[in-house]
Amino acid sequence: MPVRLVAALALLAAGTLLATGPVSARQPRPISLIVTGGIVVTMDAGFRVLSPGAVAVDGTTIAAVGTPAAIAEAYTAKETIDAAGHVVMPGLINTHTHAPMVMYRGLADDLALMDWLQKYIFPAEARTLTPAFVRVGAALAVLEMIQSGTTTYADMYYFEEEIARVTRAAGMRGVLGQTIIEFPVADAKTPADALARTEAFLQEFARDPLITPAIAPHSMYTLDATSLLRARDLAIKYGAPILIHVAETEDEVRMSRGRFGRSPVGYLDSLRFWGPHIVAAHGVWVEPDEIALLQRHNVAISHNPESNMKLASGTAPVPAYLASGIAIGLGTDGAASNNDLDMFEAMRQAAFLHKLVSKDPQAVSARAALEMATIGGARVLGKQASLGSLETGKLADLIVVRMNRARHTPMYDPVSHLVYVTRGDDVASVVVNGQVLMRDGRMQTLDEPAILAAARAAADEVRKAVTP
Repeated sequence: MPVRLVAALALLAAGTLLATGPVSARQPRPISLIVTGGIVVTMDAGFRVLSPGAVAVDGTTIAAVGTPAAIAEAYTAKETIDAAGHVVMPGLINTHTHAPMVMYRGLADDLALMDWLQKYIFPAEARTLTPAFVRVGAALAVLEMIQSGTTTYADMYYFEEEIARVTRAAGMRGVLGQTIIEFPVADAKTPADALARTEAFLQEFARDPLITPAIAPHSMYTLDATSLLRARDLAIKYGAPILIHVAETEDEVRMSRGRFGRSPVGYLDSLRFWGPHIVAAHGVWVEPDEIALLQRHNVAISHNPESNMKLASGTAPVPAYLASGIAIGLGTDGAASNNDLDMFEAMRQAAFLHKLVSKDPQAVSARAALEMATIGGARVLGKQASLGSLETGKLADLIVVRMNRARHTPMYDPVSHLVYVTRGDDVASVVVNGQVLMRDGRMQTLDEPAILAAARAAADEVRKAVTP
């Protein structure tokens, strides 16, 4: 063999760069974050569970998901989270809430929806809602959601621009809807005023990396046809989502039939209101033919089991929704009617409720509940291409969940444990858009003591407002 060829082969074997060939041993690529050593529940199409696994994060996106050895060989990171003994999973997606209503948590309990709203909540809001009050409530809600593993939430409330600013500053993701309602409220005296505020809100947060501005007509029973259609037209103009309460109670259905001769779903269909990018919150009193109608229009459903049970509103036909293929996710509703924002509790109660009502232990399985809280929630919000599962190229929204406590032991099936055992306070670390918002239980972007102090001070104002 010629001497020159022997020398070239020796250089190639040593991994030296040759003028005529590639490098044989690739150097690890620098990235921003590696989460490694935990059981990775991907929620991808194959429902892969890697034990152990690792997730590589490059900036705002997931660079790779694989074994710890494979990730370590391919990447080196500025920051590493050791998830050994824990579960790594997509961040939870809360598809319906009213974030600042944490300030009315426990204000009135054990009431039907209309009594609760008309005798307590609407009057309390009329006396206390200001931009500053909303900022305090939003900060408290965002703190609670991050600490319990929610990384994206859908919201309907007033002064929504304040909620958006708080959410963005915390590093959290939100699909946030400015509420439109027929009677005078703190931020708008008429539906026309609310629509004008909504358009300004849509413009302010257009193309924001964390905030998706939305339109939130409260319901068909608190708006006339003209306002509902103006809200729909605004959504079409801006390509924005619509968030609306639909068929939450039997009283709502009776009112709709008495006034319009149709159910809430049928009435909105008669207006040609339905279309894609609409999230119908609750959907409790919906008939089989109406499920098919909603599915044809690509309307999504937010199921809120805890609020529906606490207010005795009824049980949504979730097994039928699942069978229809309609996009369905979970929501907590506001903490004034739940009374928390813990999505792990929402998963567990959704599974239990439908087993009980249907007398079928498989009606909503652990896997189905987990899907509704992750990739299902992403589908509801139209974000399944970027959120809801741990896959290469998706946005880096993930959580690390402790599995080392007495009630987690032993663990045979991580999916079962996530739904039937885990609570929000088991969440150790939270990453949104590649940024660590909480690490080992310590907040990184929010001042927890300051938020709690401000909330306690604001609660004094609520007490004064509701005391006879």
